[in-house]
Amino acid sequence: MRVPAVPDRAVELFLRLTRANRTYTSAEGARRRIREAGLRPGRYGPPRRLRPGVSVEVTHDRGWPVYTVRPTGPAPVAGALVYLHGGGWVDQVSPFHWFLVAEIAAGAGVVVTVPVYPLVPFGTAGEVCERVAELVRADRERHGPTGLAGDSAGGQIALSTAMRLRDEGVVLPVTTLISPALDLTWSNPRIPEVQPSDPWLGSQGGAVLAEAWRGDLPLTDPAVSPLLGDVTGLGPLTVWSGTRDVLNPDAHLLVDRARAAGVDVTFHEGPGQLHVYALLPTRTGRDATATIVSSVREALARRP
Repeated sequence: MRVPAVPDRAVELFLRLTRANRTYTSAEGARRRIREAGLRPGRYGPPRRLRPGVSVEVTHDRGWPVYTVRPTGPAPVAGALVYLHGGGWVDQVSPFHWFLVAEIAAGAGVVVTVPVYPLVPFGTAGEVCERVAELVRADRERHGPTGLAGDSAGGQIALSTAMRLRDEGVVLPVTTLISPALDLTWSNPRIPEVQPSDPWLGSQGGAVLAEAWRGDLPLTDPAVSPLLGDVTGLGPLTVWSGTRDVLNPDAHLLVDRARAAGVDVTFHEGPGQLHVYALLPTRTGRDATATIVSSVREALARRP
């Protein structure tokens, strides 16, 4: 039996009661979270029970656990998707990510690869982007057409990797970005306008996390801030963003710049919705999940 959807208001109340924004609202909060992550890395494995119709395997490659979620139905696999989880580059993959991944695998009939990439204070943008590109290339060889998807911090990694692959001559059939972090300089002048309505993210802590994540690259490098790179020649983009998300102003810039460059962009903006609303167990979130599944299925079925 399916659990009833959670009201939008209940999600916001939960975020405020649990102080979900404590990592992001101050520089000290972000530094504290980085110290905690260095001492006690979080759990990352999938829940014991995912939806029926999928199987899960894990391999370890050069210190990275890499999960493969496969559809178990009789239909042939339609391709693959590499999914990068969010969490501010400091928090691990969560059950909400796994639930979405399982829905995509079963509903779209694709193999979904979920790398557990190193987080700060251990991982940095450049090395992670390089390794994710390797995973995409490997999945293309094994399974055929392969896309990228990611939410929040994972959206940054996904778009940066799509740009890197394009520079190598690989144009992806779909890149799905859910509330992506796009410009780690946090310089968009509209961010302060949105900040009071966002109960989750904040630019002060975000700037500290960005500084840790960039490694030896400048914040303006496309591997760190893909919005500051050249979007020309990218494959189709699907972008999800809520208006009560401090990352929403940069999502608008990405959509405008990509369309001006001739990139095929589908923009889903949720009025009054929060960060990563497409992953949340609300009615709106479930509708978004269904749309994500169908868009991945259709994009990979075109088999460019």
